[in-house]
Amino acid sequence: MSRLDQQSKTKEKRSILSSNPVMRRLNKVDEHSETNAATYGGITVKTLYFLLFSIVGIFVQLIMQKMLVGGETVNIDYKGFEVTLYQGEIFMLLGVVIAAIVFQLLAFFARGTTPVTGALYCVTQGYFISFLIFKVLGAYDMEYLGALALLITMLIIAIMAILYSTGVIRVTKKFKMVMMTLFITVISASLLSVVGYFIPFTRSMVVSMQNNLPLTIGFGVIFIIIAALFLICDFDTIDNVVKNKLPKKYEWQAAFGLSFTVLWLYLKVLDIILTIAGSKKN
Repeated sequence: MSRLDQQSKTKEKRSILSSNPVMRRLNKVDEHSETNAATYGGITVKTLYFLLFSIVGIFVQLIMQKMLVGGETVNIDYKGFEVTLYQGEIFMLLGVVIAAIVFQLLAFFARGTTPVTGALYCVTQGYFISFLIFKVLGAYDMEYLGALALLITMLIIAIMAILYSTGVIRVTKKFKMVMMTLFITVISASLLSVVGYFIPFTRSMVVSMQNNLPLTIGFGVIFIIIAALFLICDFDTIDNVVKNKLPKKYEWQAAFGLSFTVLWLYLKVLDIILTIAGSKKN
């Protein structure tokens, strides 16, 4: 079978929900290079590059937390944790949210900007992570839960890597169907809850469901499962990027796609830990 036939057969196996947006774009690339092709080592180094920028975001948040002290304060309840925020911190968080959306879209669709915009996106995610750990959990001397979330995330990544490399889990039509079912179920439930909150007749029901700990944890677990399945799809796409000898410039997109999923997974793990810790505290 020729290389072109193999590539066509591989692409037929993929669907719109088979990976994150960055990886889906890589699946459509038809460029090839025999002398300067993408490698696993190159993708690994660039993935570490992006993840290191999330650490930069952590330090940025710690610095800004000290600089934004002063002025009026607002008390909020986040998953059972009472947090006092200065107005400057609130505006900074809003700015980071907007920046995260902009940099994410640029990294996804403006391929040439990915080394920069992808790094800046990771900085915003590091900022969120630091805020949750050192501002929310830090107020209760529970920062160690951030390390617990990291260990669980690393364990999930290792398990998914082993399952993929050994062929226990393959990206087949059945696999995609499971992903699609989970994805559609969670997204539909989330949209219904948002809409229901703004309808007076159903608002009390939605609030009751949000305060239901087992239900909240259940949805959190489903999100973690989806993120883990996306990891499998990312591994499969990276495998094909290297085997199909895409030019080395596409390593940036592959690395950012994997970094995006890893950070998403960590935030979901941290979120469910916060939910459980907040319920126990109260």
